Amino acid sequence: MSKYDLRTKTQSLSGISHGQSLLASTSLTPPLLTRIGGPTGFHTLSTLFYKRVFADIEHPWFLGIFATSTSTEAIDNQYRFLVQTFGGEELYKEKKGKYTRLVGRHANYKIGLQAAERWMYHMDLAIEDHEMLKDDEDAREALKMYFRFTAFYIVVASEYMRDDQLSGGTQLDSGRIW
Repeated sequence: MSKYDLRTKTQSLSGISHGQSLLASTSLTPPLLTRIGGPTGFHTLSTLFYKRVFADIEHPWFLGIFATSTSTEAIDNQYRFLVQTFGGEELYKEKKGKYTRLVGRHANYKIGLQAAERWMYHMDLAIEDHEMLKDDEDAREALKMYFRFTAFYIVVASEYMRDDQLSGGTQLDSGRIW
């Protein structure tokens, strides 16, 4: 399946086009990294998000997806990824290597449509609670579109992963990191 086919299928499930998902990184002035408060702002967003995730005891099936990671590891990985994705230093690359391989890093986990929706539930609340974003509707909406497309892209693309495309091969990454 081509990347265009994956994007089309993702749009049909998420309601967000690939182009819309890019608005957070291409259309905001000043850029999102500045609007959110720099790298610290992404650390805050990741902390707000994972505090919700790790407290989600009403949905043990969802919490189980994160069982191989501590909240500290999860926050650090997401923070590094977001800083790099939105124009900051290559913090994720420093820790994980040359390629982000977002789908490959998640392929060992059973992530379906229900999990993508639950993930978005927590991320939407984290975005709404972020002090730097409270009065910035454009940034909030652009981030939500980015995350919604990305969450559903992971679901769609995971269906087509080969064993040699998994990050770390067919085993979980060493060091309990994703």
